Amino acid sequence: MVLSNRFVRSATWEGMATPDGGVTQKLFETITALARGGVGMIISSHAYVRQGGQAALGQLGIYKDDLVPELREMTTAVHDSGGKIVIQLSHAGNFAAKKLTGKAPLVVSNFEGLASSPRQEITQQEIQEMVSDFAEAARRAKAAGFDGVQIHSAHGYLLSQFLSPVFNKRKDEYGGEIRNRARIHLEIFHAIRQVAGQDYPVLVKLNCRDFVENGMSLEDSLQVARYLADAGIDAIELSGGFLTSEKLSPSRLGINTVEKEAYFQEEARAVKKKTGIPLILVGGIRSFEVAERLVEEGVADYISMSRPLIREPDLINRWKAGDRRRADCRSDNLCFKPGMDGEGIYCVVKSREKKT
Repeated sequence: MVLSNRFVRSATWEGMATPDGGVTQKLFETITALARGGVGMIISSHAYVRQGGQAALGQLGIYKDDLVPELREMTTAVHDSGGKIVIQLSHAGNFAAKKLTGKAPLVVSNFEGLASSPRQEITQQEIQEMVSDFAEAARRAKAAGFDGVQIHSAHGYLLSQFLSPVFNKRKDEYGGEIRNRARIHLEIFHAIRQVAGQDYPVLVKLNCRDFVENGMSLEDSLQVARYLADAGIDAIELSGGFLTSEKLSPSRLGINTVEKEAYFQEEARAVKKKTGIPLILVGGIRSFEVAERLVEEGVADYISMSRPLIREPDLINRWKAGDRRRADCRSDNLCFKPGMDGEGIYCVVKSREKKT
């Protein structure tokens, strides 16, 4: 995959899909605006690979063939605008929304602090079914014209839960040492390769650390990155933390100096050194100067952002035109409240400024 530049839109939850996970006009316009705005590669949403894996209202799905035609319209529009688009494949695991799925969330194993509401521990047979679900989702993605897929194993979703000792207390070959906890990732990767081919780009989003007590360490993350690199993964997008952990939330707030930007950069240096494969870095990057430095120093090969592009989908074109002011994003996370209210995410501050 040849990109026009090194800027990547990191996958997020837009909250704009139909109740069954289909593409809406609002989502279509949001994604194509990113392509027109100059983003080199768009990673779209976090799309659930089976109905029981849905995390939130308005989440994009890729669990059935009926969704492919509308997805193809979206990828075609991105390509017509000169962009590239990858779809993120996901299952929420313990964080699945029972009120939306009607099913008890799947967990890797019983763990301390497990919610009192019903949970279902995934069996070995169900693990193999999950591997197939990810592969089938990749087949649909290729049929829909996506330029690649990204396996979501960050932020405490199902595959991240397999890697984390917080969630994974299994006694079989999917638990214990890090090689076992990473087993499902390698099985999914190889299954995707079988259906999508050896030349189809397959990426992974990986936590550098869980940033919770007894969570996955950097050392374990480096091992997982090495396993995937050896298997032939095409790129790693490095993030960190759980949905509920301090590192993923409060440190995302108030990023108003360059010193607060790129808060996973030291871990990125270690992963890049360990693997040598293309590394995409996300995490608080707001300034062109920081992005440029990270690439020039070899910390990362690609720069990934999400919230700045919610406010300014044309940010990359602005920088390209010579206006190198830092992103206007205030890092306040207000953009996600409209999504939770069923409106889809947007920059609340920008909306208020327009009204005044």
